[in-house]
Order: sequence, then structure tokens, then C-alpha cells
Amino acid sequence: IGHLQLAFPVDTFMQVNPPVAHRLYKTVLEWAELTGEEIALDLYCGTGPIALYLAGRAKLVVGIDENIRAVNTAKENARRNGYHNCRFFAGDVAEKIKEVSAPLSRLDLCVVNPPRKGLSPEAFTTLNAMKIPRVIYVSCDPETLARDLDRLCQGGYTLRRVQPLDMFPQTEQVETVALLTGGERKSV
Repeated sequence: IGHLQLAFPVDTFMQVNPPVAHRLYKTVLEWAELTGEEIALDLYCGTGPIALYLAGRAKLVVGIDENIRAVNTAKENARRNGYHNCRFFAGDVAEKIKEVSAPLSRLDLCVVNPPRKGLSPEAFTTLNAMKIPRVIYVSCDPETLARDLDRLCQGGYTLRRVQPLDMFPQTEQVETVALLTGGERKSV
């Protein structure tokens, strides 16, 4: 997809429309506005395509996913594409956010690409409390996206941009990217 050579084992998630997936990843990268000094978090990273797009312009990218096979594949994909500034962790997203962010001096960006059910209440609470300055939310479900964006905005974030992408032509399904900015940068 794009410049990346990626493996997607059969029991892991992948976008089924590579040209639109490429546009999606490019949109995330553009909206991230990375300068090379940022530390980014990729929640529900799957096999790592978004993390790897960010890795080309970030200081460090940390990916978290609940599927251990996807995380192991993300590590392989990082090696395959020559990215050494990515770290991937498997486990409950809400718990791992706290664990992996504790030793970091700061987080500048968080990309969230949850399953159709959206953010779990625990993951939402943890993410919202961290007040990461820039959040990019990728969703395949407009209802859970609206719910989670509303909760993030009530928590102090401001919705800046929304871009739908027709991942599944001639269906009502849509993939959506949303950019939020929020609170002051805090050490974690």
C-alpha cells in the first residue's frame, strides 16, 4: 500500500480497498503535521500501516493492539520496511496506554482506529485524561464515531476536520478520518 510492503495474515484486519486505504493513510499523515520530533501513539494499530506511515516523519511511534498476531506482524512489517523507530505492544488498549506511555516524556499525537464498536469506556477515559494535543480518529462506523467525537469534545477537544472516504463503493459504508485538537501538552 503506497510505499509500504505489508503482510496481512488471514486472522488480522486489513483495509480491503488498497487505493482508498493509501488515501486514508496519506490523510492521517498529512493531518498529523509531523516535523520529526514528535512521539505518536497508534491505538488499535493492527498490522501497523498507519504507524509505519507516521514513522517516516516521527521521532517515535508506539502501536497498541489487542490481537497479538497483528502486533507480531506489525513488528515484522516495521523490519520489512526499515523502520526502527516503532514499538508495538499487545494487550488491552486501555491498560497498555498507561503502561507504555509512563516512561515517555510526552505524547504529541494519538491516532485511534478502533473496531466498529468504537472506543471502550476505559480506553476513552484514559485517552481523554491524557490530553494529547492532536488526536486523529479513524472510524468505519458513523454512529460510534459521532458518539466518541461528542465525548471527546465534551472532554475539552475541538473537532477541526472530518473527511469521509468511500472504502466500499456503491454501499452505504464509509471510512471517516477526524482531526481533534485539545488541551495543553502534558507530560505523561
